[in-house]
Amino acid sequence: MRDALIAAAFRLFLERGYEHTTVDDIVALAGVGRRSFFRYFPSKEDVVFPDHERCLADMTAFLAASHDADEPVRRVCDAARLVLRMYAENPTFSVQRYRLTKQVPGLRAYELSVVWRYERALADYLRGRFAGRRDGILQADVVAAAVVAAHNNALRSWLRSDGEGDANTAVDHALGYVQAAFGHTAAPLVATQPDDVMVIVSRRDAPLWRVVQEIESTLGRD
Repeated sequence: MRDALIAAAFRLFLERGYEHTTVDDIVALAGVGRRSFFRYFPSKEDVVFPDHERCLADMTAFLAASHDADEPVRRVCDAARLVLRMYAENPTFSVQRYRLTKQVPGLRAYELSVVWRYERALADYLRGRFAGRRDGILQADVVAAAVVAAHNNALRSWLRSDGEGDANTAVDHALGYVQAAFGHTAAPLVATQPDDVMVIVSRRDAPLWRVVQEIESTLGRD
C-alpha cells in the first residue's frame, strides 16, 4: 500500500506537476481511500520523502550504540553514510525526487528541515563525546555541519549525474576531508583545575632570589 501510494504520487508529479496534484488524485490512482494515505503520510510533502524518518531513526540508533573507543569524527562520518545508503537503494527514485525538489520551493524548504534534523543528531552525539573539552560544543557543531556539507556535496553531484558512477566513492572522498581536518585534532580535555601548575625543584639551602629567578626563567620572563 505504501509503495503503491509513492508510485502513484510520483507518476502524477511527473505528469501534472507537484502543485497540480492533490491527495485525492494520488489515492484515486492508487485505488485506495484518503484515510489510507494519511495512515502512511501526514502530508503530501511526506510522500516525497518517505524514508527520511526511518533513516533518521537508524542514524540515532547507530550513534547511540557507539562505544568510548570509537573515534567520534569517524563515527559521525559513518552515520552520514546511512543517508547515502538510503538514496543509493533506489537511484531512479532518488534522481526523480532531486529534480522535483529543485522545481518546488516548498519541497526544498522541507528538505532543508530534514537535513537540519540529521545535522542536529550528529551534533548531539558529538556534544556528548566532546563534553569537558575546551570549546566542545562549538567543535561538535562545526564538525556536524562539515560532515553534512561534505556528504551533501558528493550526494548532489551524484544525483546531478542521474545516479551514474559510484556514489560511495564520491562520498568517501568528501568525508575524507572532514576526517583529515577534524579526526585527529580534537582539543585536549580541560583540566579540572584551570590554573596552570608548575613544579620547581631546588636545593633546600638555595637563597630565595635564586628560586624566584628559576621560576621567572621557566615562565619565559626576563
